[in-house]
Amino acid sequence: MQDLTVTLLQTSLVWHDPEANRTHFDGLLAALEQPTDLVVLPEMFTTGFTMEARDHAETMGGESVAWMKLMAQDFDVTLCGSLIIEADGRFYNRLIWASPDGNVSWYDKRHLFRMAGEHEHFAAGCEREIFTLKDWRICPLVCYDLRFPAWSRGSDEFDLVIYIANWPAARRSAWRTLLPARAVENLCYAVGVNRIETDGKDIRYAGDSSVYDFLGNTIVDCGDGARSETVCLDGPALERYRKKFPAHLDADRLRIDVT
Repeated sequence: MQDLTVTLLQTSLVWHDPEANRTHFDGLLAALEQPTDLVVLPEMFTTGFTMEARDHAETMGGESVAWMKLMAQDFDVTLCGSLIIEADGRFYNRLIWASPDGNVSWYDKRHLFRMAGEHEHFAAGCEREIFTLKDWRICPLVCYDLRFPAWSRGSDEFDLVIYIANWPAARRSAWRTLLPARAVENLCYAVGVNRIETDGKDIRYAGDSSVYDFLGNTIVDCGDGARSETVCLDGPALERYRKKFPAHLDADRLRIDVT
């Protein structure tokens, strides 16, 4: 495997203002000082974590998807982050994966955050996706998905798992515990990108965007401030460890009910 360079953009978000958020991320992308393969934005990066889906939804042909495609091409990176998307009369918390070649793929959040009523306003996804970048297999997931190990589990299916989030500071200990656990149990790298500061519902977010290796060791911890961090993930080291410690060969085969 080659190495993979990943950039985490940890920032505050402007409540219900897609244009302001796109402009803000324009500046963050332009300020990147080193080449990168993948840039990861937070969950609902154009609006904040709102349940006003009908008022703020876009389509796959809308401005924010077009912006992501343009940024991916202009900066020659793969860009991912989630938006509120309307499709077939339903609303999805959809992670968009925009490649510099103009292709767009997506993953719809499976586990909707009941305590905020997300399940009452959004439709749940039913397919887990694996995207390929260079020779890396990458599983992108969204926020509350982190709490569900069966959905997050792979048996040598991916090399990197990514969680984008609006994860409140009140539960930051769970975020810091579960991210390295997902890395260890999947023998892979784990990346989590969360927002900071306070949203329009007066909920505070502590950031804690981070990267963990396959042993659960911290590679990057962004703390609670605005921060852009680029890290190189060591592909050959991952291959060597999996060969030395192939725990995935003894993993239980789990059936996931998506009905």
